[in-house]
Amino acid sequence: MANYLNDVSRTFGEYLLIPGLTTKQCIPTNVSLKTPLVKFNKGASPAIHLNIPFVSAIMQAVSGPELAIELARNGGLSFIFGSQPIKSQAEMVRKVKKFKAGFVVSDSNLTPENTLHDVIQIVKKTGHSTIGITDDGTSNGKLSGLVTSRDYRMEKDDHKMKVKDFMTPFEKLIVGKSGMSLSEANQILWENKLNSLPVIDEKQNLAYFVFRKDYDSHRENPSELSDATNKKLLVGAGINTRDYKERVPALIEAGVDVLCIDSSDGYSEWQQETLKWIKTNYGNKIPVGAGNIVDGEGFHYLVDAGADFIKVGIGGGSICITREQKGIGRGQATALIDVARIRDEYLKKTGVYIPICSDGGLVHDYHMVLALAMGADFLMMGRYFARFDESPTKTLRVGSNYVKEYWGEGSNRAQNWQRYDIGGNESLRFEEGVDSYVPYAGNMKDNLDITLGKIKATMCSCGATSIEELQNNAKITLVSSTSIVEGGAHDVILKDQG
Repeated sequence: MANYLNDVSRTFGEYLLIPGLTTKQCIPTNVSLKTPLVKFNKGASPAIHLNIPFVSAIMQAVSGPELAIELARNGGLSFIFGSQPIKSQAEMVRKVKKFKAGFVVSDSNLTPENTLHDVIQIVKKTGHSTIGITDDGTSNGKLSGLVTSRDYRMEKDDHKMKVKDFMTPFEKLIVGKSGMSLSEANQILWENKLNSLPVIDEKQNLAYFVFRKDYDSHRENPSELSDATNKKLLVGAGINTRDYKERVPALIEAGVDVLCIDSSDGYSEWQQETLKWIKTNYGNKIPVGAGNIVDGEGFHYLVDAGADFIKVGIGGGSICITREQKGIGRGQATALIDVARIRDEYLKKTGVYIPICSDGGLVHDYHMVLALAMGADFLMMGRYFARFDESPTKTLRVGSNYVKEYWGEGSNRAQNWQRYDIGGNESLRFEEGVDSYVPYAGNMKDNLDITLGKIKATMCSCGATSIEELQNNAKITLVSSTSIVEGGAHDVILKDQG
């Protein structure tokens, strides 16, 4: 007969945190949200950590390059969606890696013989206002001059005018030399009040640009997630268990920092084979997360196969209908508590810490703190990030409300049947996700600051100034349905909020 588990499958909404002693040190400015992303030996440091415990879901409607850039600037990390051709996914990774490199390879270039029309078109295409003018129009051709928005008037100047007639010529440019440090380049920018500094080699070939805005951006985003050496933003990418032998090398060549196998059910030989192939061919060069699982058996299976972090959660996402369609899954809180317990036992036995990612089931911001307290090291979210300007989807007006499109990877719209692969050659026969809207919320940073402020304030109320302290010391209680009602506004007549 089947094995029956005695515990009840519970959600985050069934729990509350009990306040701990708030000491004078427990103030939001003292709270650190730094957390490990990949496995590490006890007493050592992880190869990659997050500055905030957020990663964006591996979804077409969420994790494009624009959101990946903005999330990394604020301390988190995106996994660029894998349900697309290998070439386009690799190009998205490159776009993120090139955004903040200190020394930026120019991807907006023209020749002196091009026209103002060509300048306008390339600005529309790339969004870049600084254009390197080289003899052959390439990113590393001989530098002839520079065009910025101050060199022309789009409304009044003749669009047939040659670039050579309005560009700032090389002779009037202040340039840097290859081999200089980023600090030296920034010093030149400041001393000469420049917005950009072309860096050339000994043959006058354009090598890089250094931008003043990148320096300002780094100062404005102290939690930015970038590598220490080159100041490049970190970015992840989703892969599947079908074309990984072609996809993984292309993503590594593009500069990806971490991979994650994207599947609704990760407890499979397909994921084991994928992990073992990557570890055999690349060793520790590229960390790989795996999942999703909901119990200790799945955890051990994927860790033994070489997973660097484990993703927990089946059927808890707002657009996921896996439980409804297939009757599999587990309440997100119960799954997380169980896997975290197994993870801690594994640490005591082996001395290796395996970070856990909680994926799905988050409705309110306080649920995020509950998930962290229950053992998650970081949270993967789709609906939360889909609402922002930086997500890849359209902003629409439906009735009197502005919304953004949001669809599941298990929907027919995503056509991502590999995520639900159970072997064989059949494609997706039924949907495990829906096509929907989410309320439009504006830019990411403003919303993220509010959410992080709530998390830090809640942690202070629990007497914790780090996620590790929260996990070790938090007190959590089950709540009844009537006490949930009691927790909201009740027995009053609310004033009109409009």
